[in-house]
Amino acid sequence: MTRTASRSAVSLTLSSLLWTILLPGVVSGYVPWAYFGVRDTSVNLASRLQLLGLLLILAGAALLVACIVEFARSGRGTLSPVDPPTHLVVRGLYRYVRNPMYLSVTAILLGEVMLTRSGALALYWLIWFVVVNAFVVGYEEPTLRVQFGESYDEYVRTVGRWIPRVARR
Repeated sequence: MTRTASRSAVSLTLSSLLWTILLPGVVSGYVPWAYFGVRDTSVNLASRLQLLGLLLILAGAALLVACIVEFARSGRGTLSPVDPPTHLVVRGLYRYVRNPMYLSVTAILLGEVMLTRSGALALYWLIWFVVVNAFVVGYEEPTLRVQFGESYDEYVRTVGRWIPRVARR
């Protein structure tokens, strides 16, 4: 690997870490911790609801990391709209749904709802998801269509936005 390629990889890694902290880190970490009682919750592993919540949080975090790595590896970009992938990412979890990062954050937030049993946190998730859906439909999808053209149109035809499509036989 050349020094330039190494710097590029280092720069991409640092940018990915920064945007992970600033975007999903704030939305699903800091805000629920500071304002919705996650910090004050005592976990009872005998509670099936809390155990399911913990599993959702862990699964969401693991899937989020997988998506961020795929954005860097295949797309050569980050999760930030100001530093997006330069190649259309259709590998990994993106083979099944077009927005697995948002679904990963959804899993984390819903896990936190189960952990805290907070109606306010559930409302926060709902508002967040409505805003995200509006952003995806109003900005991301039109931008990707312009940037990637026919390859994005084909991707939209074959991969669902939020729910995986069942292959027809």
